[in-house]
Amino acid sequence: MALIVQKYGGTSVGNTDRIKNVARRVAEYRARGDKLVVVVSAMSGVTDGLIKLAKDITHLPSEREMDMLLATGEQQTIALAAIALHAAGIPAVSLTGAQAGIVTDGVHTKAKIQNISPSQVHELLDEGNVVIVAGFQGRTAEGEITTLGRGGSDLTAIALAAALKADLCQIYTDVDGVYTADPRIAPSARKLDEIAYDELLELAGAGAKVMQLRSVEFAKKFGVIFEVRSSLNDNPGTIVKEETRNMEDVVIRGVSLDKNQAKLTVFGVPDQPGMAAGIFRHLGDAAINVDMIVQSASHSGGSPATDISFTVDKPDLAKARKVLDDIRPTIGFLDVQADEGIGKVSIVGVGMRSHTGVAGRMFEVLGKEKINIDMISTSEIKISVVIQLAHGEQAVRALHQAFLG
Repeated sequence: MALIVQKYGGTSVGNTDRIKNVARRVAEYRARGDKLVVVVSAMSGVTDGLIKLAKDITHLPSEREMDMLLATGEQQTIALAAIALHAAGIPAVSLTGAQAGIVTDGVHTKAKIQNISPSQVHELLDEGNVVIVAGFQGRTAEGEITTLGRGGSDLTAIALAAALKADLCQIYTDVDGVYTADPRIAPSARKLDEIAYDELLELAGAGAKVMQLRSVEFAKKFGVIFEVRSSLNDNPGTIVKEETRNMEDVVIRGVSLDKNQAKLTVFGVPDQPGMAAGIFRHLGDAAINVDMIVQSASHSGGSPATDISFTVDKPDLAKARKVLDDIRPTIGFLDVQADEGIGKVSIVGVGMRSHTGVAGRMFEVLGKEKINIDMISTSEIKISVVIQLAHGEQAVRALHQAFLG
């Protein structure tokens, strides 16, 4: 008998037939004597629909009220999943994130988990129930409802697996596992049997949709080995675990494209100590995550100045522009320009630590495709470039062919 945490994403619970399919899968594990905690997302399309409703009213809705609104999506799914299990004769209880003991900080729409007190989950499991938990949400110590950011149900599952000391954590989605690239873009992409935490961290940070970045960070920190697999078949998935020596033999593990990036360029920033700190401190205070940054000498105006370009997630673009508008009189820069037509293409692999010439080869491949590079960022195991989004899929296919055949 094992304690298993399973997470089902939006497409896996996208309609009542798929929710019944989840109930059948849970019933199979239950028949073996396993104890199950099932974390579910909102049904596919529900969260986007709720966001649209709010933005039909105002372009910048209150983040507290957005959390109150968006948390209802997962609550709908947990109730339907419990009803499906009841119909199959299986005792089940649905819990919100708060009821499951998930305590977060107070940053609305991007809250971080501070603590989990799963005593109620343990009690319900001991009574013979399948426990169904709403992903993506928690509460503050003061009782405020919070959400964990898009893809936050992955984080809920990983965190619960760690807190419960589960024997197994399974992340069910609509694909068979982690691929070397998005198969819809690169048809020759292959499923990986295993991948290191660091590799999946870089792929997630570079736009791969398989897992939320923070959930992989949490898994690495607490040593939660998990499997990414499909809820639509019984094929083995991809095991995500600590790096092993044989993983270094593969130079590039995957290629990804992030279409969710926007670039902001701040022109004519006074070339004085502390100016960049002032800009990025205010962006950080607004909980806006900045990814790539490039600073260059400015040709605007007569005084020494610099231009600073950086990327943010597209949903944060309006908020970032407002922050910049608010601090413009203090910093004294000349102008701000936004570009939503960019994409970030990345190659990732722990083998890059011990192999040279990877960057040069990447740039050569893009050059042959007549694709211009706007920004470059590197780490030990990742190289990312910002290019025009119109060339993004072409770049992924060319790089996948060059590095992964």
